[in-house]
Amino acid sequence: MPAPAHEILLSVTRRQDHWCGEFVAMASPCQILSKADRATAQKQLQQVASEAWRIESKYSRYRAGNVVDRINSANGAPVLLDEETGKLLDFAATLYRISEGRFDITSGVLREVWTFDGSARVPGEDEIAAVLDRVGWDKASWERPRLRLEPRMQIDFGGIGKEYAVDRAAALAGSLSTAPCLVNFGGDIAAVNPAAGAPWRIGIEELGGGAGQPFKRIKLGHGGLATSGDARRFLSKNGVRYSHLLNPKTGWPVAGAPRSVTVAADTCTQAGMLSSLGMLMGADAEDFLERQDVRYWCIR
Repeated sequence: MPAPAHEILLSVTRRQDHWCGEFVAMASPCQILSKADRATAQKQLQQVASEAWRIESKYSRYRAGNVVDRINSANGAPVLLDEETGKLLDFAATLYRISEGRFDITSGVLREVWTFDGSARVPGEDEIAAVLDRVGWDKASWERPRLRLEPRMQIDFGGIGKEYAVDRAAALAGSLSTAPCLVNFGGDIAAVNPAAGAPWRIGIEELGGGAGQPFKRIKLGHGGLATSGDARRFLSKNGVRYSHLLNPKTGWPVAGAPRSVTVAADTCTQAGMLSSLGMLMGADAEDFLERQDVRYWCIR
């Protein structure tokens, strides 16, 4: 049996002018870059990893017995929720409202008929229609601190959980030192304690034939960066590429969406929200992002 997360000891290594610590959480390679002294960077790494593992344990849809499992297995009964989960639900409800239903944390059940593994397996209209009956945040009853879903409905925090974890982890790391620090969970990033004239340099990955090479190199001194895209999750049939970004109203992939949207914002959570909404706007992604007054990069 593996050791509990809080007992796993991690170590930082020196890279140029900073310390780097790495671990795995939320099915992603994670790292912290810190310009603090080694002992402090070591403490930052341990706290960042512990917080990532805590949030993953609490909100992963793959874990039995956690709060998401309790909600999804309630079979129509109300579930009493803690303050942290309540705030995430409030945020998800806001996203549902401002996206006019495009962002919906109950849409995860669509994965029962869609498997984005690069194959040609596209579900039929009848299969999608059967699952759509269980999708719709407007069918949920959320009055703090109680949530009630219709039987067989589910929620999935996958669209906001990792970005939330990045911001939480970055805040913890920043509380231990005033030195510049960057937290990166699989491309979702937050930087704290910026140093004048010395921002972090980050590459946005190219897609297609240039995969693995930077499409764009940007500078980030403070705030968050997040990317949404379909580079690794898609279906292809008869020359048509089906993105894993699904419209919860129709059950079908969003039409005309970019291959990738990256956004820089004040926090990783905000950046993730805008990059996801940009993708969900499909062909109108650039127009939507222009109105948000943020830096963004789209790949089509």
